[in-house]
Amino acid sequence: MEALIYTIIYIIIFLFGIVIGSFLNVLIFRIPKQEEFVKTRSHCMTCGHQLAWYDNIPLFSWLSLKGKCRYCGAPISPQYPIIEAANGILYVCIFLIKGFTMDAVLICLLASMLLALSVIDFRTFEIPFGFQIAIAILAAAHLALHYTNWLEYVIGFFTISVLLEILLLASKGKAIGGGDVKLMATCGLFLGWKSVILAFIIGCVAGSIIHIIRMKISKADKVLAMGPYLSAGVLIAALFGEKLIGMYLGMF
Repeated sequence: MEALIYTIIYIIIFLFGIVIGSFLNVLIFRIPKQEEFVKTRSHCMTCGHQLAWYDNIPLFSWLSLKGKCRYCGAPISPQYPIIEAANGILYVCIFLIKGFTMDAVLICLLASMLLALSVIDFRTFEIPFGFQIAIAILAAAHLALHYTNWLEYVIGFFTISVLLEILLLASKGKAIGGGDVKLMATCGLFLGWKSVILAFIIGCVAGSIIHIIRMKISKADKVLAMGPYLSAGVLIAALFGEKLIGMYLGMF
């Protein structure tokens, strides 16, 4: 009976995750185009037809329509179900790892922000400032939950971001972007100084390895968007930071 209850709970978490994922798709498509995303109804990106509610059911509508617009037959980007499913799976995994806590709720919301900004940064080489504000609000809420360790999180705000700001100024924006600096500042406030260092190392190593492979295989440009890799590092640090740091320190 207990197993059934937990299964139902995780199904609900997944469903909630794909609903949020559907909104992330709206942000990903509209923010780079500077389109309004709160009041404007969803519409086909090809024919412009306003979509009915049953065309907007996360994941299931795309599958039932076989990836095509009901009104003009144009292909619908597979990004829609991928982002929705990814966000739902992330939510389930986060609650499995962190338990049913407020930390898990905040990390879920952080993961959603990181997922959306990663796709935008990968495509445009820009991290919209609105995401930085949203992450800063999440970080403030997280700080309020852990106020006894407030200094660790405040130091985390400056730990990596100050170094990146110096690099930004020294290279005149050629080595790092301003969005990456702000991202590591707000995420540092969320993670604390130890975990943000870990996140930065993971992001840099992952970015270097993956981008070299992309350059070899797909002839990708030498310039890379760091947002996705830094975001991956932040999420890993948020979920496993204490254990990984503990394992590392235990080696000495």
